[in-house]
Amino acid sequence: MRVRFPKSFKILAPGNSLRKRIAYSLALVRLILVPVIVLAVYYLFRMGSIVDQIVSVDAPAVSDAQQASIEMLEARRAERNYLLLRDPSYLETNRGAVQRAQEAFDRIRQLEPEDQPAIQAATDALQLYQQRFASAVPVLERHGQNPTDRVLAVIRAYELDLDNFLKDSKHRNRKQFLEELRKLVDSFDSQISATVQAGNPELGKVTDDLQAASQEIFRVISELESRNWARVQNDHAQARRLLLQAEIALGIVSAITLILSIWVSYVLPRQVIKPLLSLKEAVDQAAKGNYEIEFDVQGKGEIVELAKSLQKMFAAMRQKS
Repeated sequence: MRVRFPKSFKILAPGNSLRKRIAYSLALVRLILVPVIVLAVYYLFRMGSIVDQIVSVDAPAVSDAQQASIEMLEARRAERNYLLLRDPSYLETNRGAVQRAQEAFDRIRQLEPEDQPAIQAATDALQLYQQRFASAVPVLERHGQNPTDRVLAVIRAYELDLDNFLKDSKHRNRKQFLEELRKLVDSFDSQISATVQAGNPELGKVTDDLQAASQEIFRVISELESRNWARVQNDHAQARRLLLQAEIALGIVSAITLILSIWVSYVLPRQVIKPLLSLKEAVDQAAKGNYEIEFDVQGKGEIVELAKSLQKMFAAMRQKS
């Protein structure tokens, strides 16, 4: 008869029941993903805020500044036409363009409250321009109609230059286009002033004042446009920096999360599988006829209960054998 030596198996099942440990392990694996989700949502909202600032504030402010510049060019065109041709319809065109320019300034004021000093300076210059143009109207009405060949020649030459300039505008960027257009307008202002003063010296001071007021308006508009365009570029650069930060942060957190998830997936199942392997080895020993099996049981739960049941079964089989 072969002597059977007692064999001891250590059953370590820390924690509570098997179901709870599995639930805890699944919850922990999901919890590891929380930093990735939180960071992604955070950077998504930050990026959305920057894009909203560009789309809703900075870009419309740039567009309104450009619109104000265009309306002032239209007002100057109507002003010059009236000074030369004395046609009352140009008065309405001038007033409408000035009103639309003021509305553009008001929109910029609502979008960018910090531009209030510049907007106020533009508004004051616009009002001064209106007052000086209004003072020129009675002087012109006293002299009546006075179109001359020289005036018409200046207008035709200006229209030809403007047409050629617009045809080549597609080869220029926005800033270059506006700068060259203003230079073209200023050159025409000089020719108009010389023409009007030659026909009516009384208007010399008025035309000079109108030109000075309009140049001040264009200066403020250019400043507003440059400032708001700089904001657009700054927001764009900030968005790129934020995107780079998001890539780095999410990369680091994702790597840490991957390492933790691998560790958790290795450690937690091991706490479940190792006791089961010990029980399997004990059952294999019993199948070979060795019932001298003892369990060193620690912990709680289904595995511990199973180990105790097997221990009772092996004890009963030892008594029978």
